[in-house]
Amino acid sequence: MSRHDSTDNYATETQCIHAGQAPDPEFGAVAPPIYQTSTFAFRTPDQGADRFAGRDKGYIYTRMGNPTVRMLEDNVAALEGGSFALATATGMAAVSTVFFALLSSGDHVVCTDGVYGPSRGILERDFSRFGVETSFVDTSHIDNLRAAMTPRTKLVYIESPGNPTLAVTDIGLAAEIAHEHGALLVVDNTFMSPILQKPFRFGADIVLHSVTKFINGHSDVVGGILVFKDEQLIKRVRPALFYLGGTMDPHQSWLVLRGVKTLALRVRAAQANAQSCAKLLADHPAVAEVRYPGLPGHEQADLVAKQMEGPGSLISFELKGGVDAGKRLLTSLEIATLAVSLGGVETLIQHPASMTHAGLKREDRLAAGITDGLVRLSVGCEAGEDLLADLKQALDKLA
Repeated sequence: MSRHDSTDNYATETQCIHAGQAPDPEFGAVAPPIYQTSTFAFRTPDQGADRFAGRDKGYIYTRMGNPTVRMLEDNVAALEGGSFALATATGMAAVSTVFFALLSSGDHVVCTDGVYGPSRGILERDFSRFGVETSFVDTSHIDNLRAAMTPRTKLVYIESPGNPTLAVTDIGLAAEIAHEHGALLVVDNTFMSPILQKPFRFGADIVLHSVTKFINGHSDVVGGILVFKDEQLIKRVRPALFYLGGTMDPHQSWLVLRGVKTLALRVRAAQANAQSCAKLLADHPAVAEVRYPGLPGHEQADLVAKQMEGPGSLISFELKGGVDAGKRLLTSLEIATLAVSLGGVETLIQHPASMTHAGLKREDRLAAGITDGLVRLSVGCEAGEDLLADLKQALDKLA
C-alpha cells in the first residue's frame, strides 16, 4: 500500500510541495525540521528491542533512517508514482547499491551503452572482477536489447534519454523483454525528472535519480535516490545500502526538499529555453548535428510523445569544425558556465569526450555515439532572450 495516499490524487506540481510533508506536529513549523542527530533514544529497553526486531517502526540510527530523510524519500516516491524510496549520499551511491544488492557472480547485465560514464565504469572495471558480465548495447534500438539477453541476465539497466547522446529507449518494451527473461528493469530517470517521465507507468521495477541534478536543482548538493513500487524489492536493496554506508544525511535531505518544491517550475522553464536554443542550433550554419528529442522530425518522435511529457532541457550537438570549434565555442560563451553536471537553474556546457566520459575507451565511446566533437548543453532558467543572444554570438564567431 502506498505511503502517499494523502497526495496520490493531486497534480505533480502540488505533490512537489506537499508530498511526504506536513507541518511539524509539536511546534507547527511549516518548513520540515532538520533532525540533525546520529542516534535516537528509546523510551524503554523493550522499545529498543522492538525497533531492532522490526516490530516498532521508529528510528534507531541515522544511517538506518531519519525523519528528515524519510520526508524526502516519501516526496520523491510520490512524484514517481512509487511506494517506497531510499535516499543516498550521491547518485553513484544509488547506482552502486543497486548493483551490489541485485548482482552475484555469474550474473549478466544488459546496459545502455551511452550511460553516465561512472555507471558504465563500475560495471566494466569493478563488478567484472567479481564475475558479473555486462553487455553494453544501444537500447534505443530495442532489437539490440532483445538480442543481448541471456539465461543469466538478471538486470536491464537503461538511461532514457541516454547521456549524452539523448537517444530514447522504449521503457515499456524494455520492461517486457526484461520480465520475459526473469530480469529486473532499472531506469535512470535523472535527465527527465518525474515531471517529464514516470517509468513505473511503463513497467520499470526501480527508478533511479541523481538528485544532484533536477530534483535539487541548485548545484549545491550531491545526492541520489532509488524508488520502488514493490516492498519485497526494497527489502532486498535496503540492507545493501545500510552496509555500504552510502546513506544521505539530514541536512542534505532538507536542502533537496527545499529544491524539489520548485521542481516543476524549473523543469518547464528550462525546457522552454531549450526548445528555443535547439532551434537556433539546428538552423545555424556552424552546426553539423543537433540531438534533441523536441526538434521537429525527430526520428523517435512517436516514442517521445508516448512516454515523455516533454523533451527536457538537455541538448547535445556537434559543430562543423569538430573539437577545435567546440573549444572556441566553450570559451566564447558568456552566460553558460563551463562545468559538468546538469539540471541546475544555471546553464552549463561541457565536452563529454574529455570530461564526463573521458574514462571510456575511445572505441567504446565512439560506438556509443559519443563523438570527439560532441558538446552537451544543460539549459537553465535564465531569460530566454539572453541565452539565445549569447549562444548566437558564440556560434557566429565560428561561421
